[in-house]
Amino acid sequence: MEKTNAITKNSELSAILETHFKEKINLARIKFMAHFITSLCKLRTVNFEMLANGFVTGTKRESSLRRIQRFIAEYAFDRDIIARLVFNLLPQQDDLTLTIDRTNWKFGQANINIFMLGIVYQGVAFPLLFSMLPKRGNSNTKERIELIERFINLFGKERIECLVADREFVGRPWLEYLNHNNIRYHIRIRNNFKVFLPHKQKEIKAEHLFHNLSFGAFKYYEKIVRVNGELCYLSGQRTRDKKGRPEFLILVSFNKPQESQCCYAQRWQIEMCFKAMKSSGFDLERTHLQDPKRIEKLILLIMVAFTWCYKIGIYLHENVMPIKVKPHGRKAKSIFRYGLDYLNNLLLNTDKQDDISIFKFLSCT
Repeated sequence: MEKTNAITKNSELSAILETHFKEKINLARIKFMAHFITSLCKLRTVNFEMLANGFVTGTKRESSLRRIQRFIAEYAFDRDIIARLVFNLLPQQDDLTLTIDRTNWKFGQANINIFMLGIVYQGVAFPLLFSMLPKRGNSNTKERIELIERFINLFGKERIECLVADREFVGRPWLEYLNHNNIRYHIRIRNNFKVFLPHKQKEIKAEHLFHNLSFGAFKYYEKIVRVNGELCYLSGQRTRDKKGRPEFLILVSFNKPQESQCCYAQRWQIEMCFKAMKSSGFDLERTHLQDPKRIEKLILLIMVAFTWCYKIGIYLHENVMPIKVKPHGRKAKSIFRYGLDYLNNLLLNTDKQDDISIFKFLSCT
């Protein structure tokens, strides 16, 4: 009975994925993806040996393991197919806040460096586009522009409300690109960043514009300034760092600096996305893969599992039982984790009846 139910669940997931991929991926690959994704959600690991145990195929574990290894090593996976799938499943598809950031770790001598673009939504950004950086450090302007251009080519610039990013993402060519293309942004800069005031014809440190602020207070500078030679607006808030030391949160914006604080506050959601893909979800950083192309395929499969869990969590939070809010004002668990826990329980207890139709959350109909 349990095995039959598990096979039925995989068949239902295969049927849903087939509606998305149609003739772009053959049925055997789609069935493999269904097994891989359900195993990810059951076992919460990217360890191939363990994932093979989660395949319900009627074949030996060794056969499932070889299927996983062949797929990761040989299959030419189209990144845009998964990006379109995730985008089509977004609860909101216009007026989007994009957020970009990197996550990186080291395995052996290999530096794993993932540059991600996510869509902000209710506490955890949806992972949409990414590139594997062939180095340890920051992204460069070319890599940033390529990621934004991929979004524009796939989904259209008109869908972008704004872009938010941390201090790593500054530089004249980058700001020039955003300004030239009228892409709104709110990006943090260092406190001691030099800015030029055209109306006073002088250069000062950005923090000097906000030194009169009391702790917690926010204001935007009404005059236009130059940052790295590009015209933009500044806003700032006096705050404290993680060690309690005083500092400023200073933001550079294309326009509407009065909205910068509220918009930038959503940037942390991509960090929650990374956490969900890693320690709080699928343990991505535990992979022993080192080849960027193979890691890329693994991430693409995780993105589908992530989206499935996230959408289930949204439904549960809004229609079944809201997530409890702790005394400090934060949710007891993320919406993603809420969905993952529910799906995990359902997949592990295969004789349990579905309280909700879990597969509808991967359907666009």
